[in-house]
Amino acid sequence: MAKKKIEEKEKTRYSDKDLQEFKKLILGKLEIAKDEFSKMQKSLQNPNENGDGNTSNQYLTLDDGASTFEKENLNQLAARQKKFIDNLENALIRIENKTYGICRVTGKLIQKERLMAVPHATLSMEAKLKQYK
Repeated sequence: MAKKKIEEKEKTRYSDKDLQEFKKLILGKLEIAKDEFSKMQKSLQNPNENGDGNTSNQYLTLDDGASTFEKENLNQLAARQKKFIDNLENALIRIENKTYGICRVTGKLIQKERLMAVPHATLSMEAKLKQYK
């Protein structure tokens, strides 16, 4: 009887060993994401770093338009990267709380393969597919 309860408990959350494996994966992705975000911020702070100071006036208007477009695009990428970092950090909190990998809609375990591909996922594929119906 006690063995059956232990098996049921393991099905409701990932083991500590699995959680440590996910933590290692997330920390690696987090380091890369923060590095990329830092580079984006530097590019936004120094927009003329790659520019040529000898650009003639006839191309100035085109350069301004392209520069504005590039800056807006970089801002969007930086915002997405920041959201990704926040999601990874939230996943680390769920690991510490031992609630990582549990679907917030169904309460079931999210498949390990899904978590390896999208370590900040909070929805199982079942719940994710229901969103689009």
